[in-house]
Amino acid sequence: MRQKTPQQIFTARHARNGHHNGERSMSQSLAKIIVHLIYSTKHREAAITPEVRPGLYAYQAGIFSEMGSPAIEIGGTTDHVHALFELSKAEELCKVIEVVKKESSKWMKTQGPEFGNFHWQGGYGAFSVSPAHAQKARAYILDQEEHHREVTFQEEFRKFLNDYHVEYDERYVWD
Repeated sequence: MRQKTPQQIFTARHARNGHHNGERSMSQSLAKIIVHLIYSTKHREAAITPEVRPGLYAYQAGIFSEMGSPAIEIGGTTDHVHALFELSKAEELCKVIEVVKKESSKWMKTQGPEFGNFHWQGGYGAFSVSPAHAQKARAYILDQEEHHREVTFQEEFRKFLNDYHVEYDERYVWD
């Protein structure tokens, strides 16, 4: 008896399951992935002044939107940003983050001579958020000023890493 090729096995299996000639095939890819992104300025410098924040957040929201990953909320303090957004099903997370950080860093440098050496830290933290908890995450982001009267960025970031069971080496988290 002659052995079937993998292609013949695949074709026969799909024909039996009603997938022959496009029948019962899924017509679209569906996803809802909400991400809570956290990253700081280089060396956690207090470089994001209250005057520039609204423009920075609006600019970042535009970038997220252009990447097909609409922002739900963006906020932060003088040394870091939190962004809650819905990840595009067509873009990789690392690419969206790379573009947002790179383009917003360029934008910051246009806001005045005091921002000429502005940089984001090299890394970031990205954490999944259930749609059922998105409003809680949004409220948390809106409350950053109050929150950081008692907790430093580093303490907050460590808590996220620990709460999400992310293994990390303290020597490489900060730059």
